[in-house]
Amino acid sequence: MRLDKYLKVSRLIKRRTVANEACDAGRVIVNDKVQRASYDVKLGDVIEIQFGNKSVKVEVTQITETVKKEEAKEMFKYL
Repeated sequence: MRLDKYLKVSRLIKRRTVANEACDAGRVIVNDKVQRASYDVKLGDVIEIQFGNKSVKVEVTQITETVKKEEAKEMFKYL
């Protein structure tokens, strides 16, 4: 699954266009490397998203094309 779509489906970022812009701005780091929106997310990847002076770091635990809002938190775990 593409990185921008994963961020949207897992609800780490609200909209796919916003996720795409964050990737283009270099604010999304996967496994200690800045990645583009087209990066293919794999299980076990560590994703760090920088929001201004705050940053969120998660590990990918599940990859699903569609997920209900309540189950979105099961797609990752905070580090």
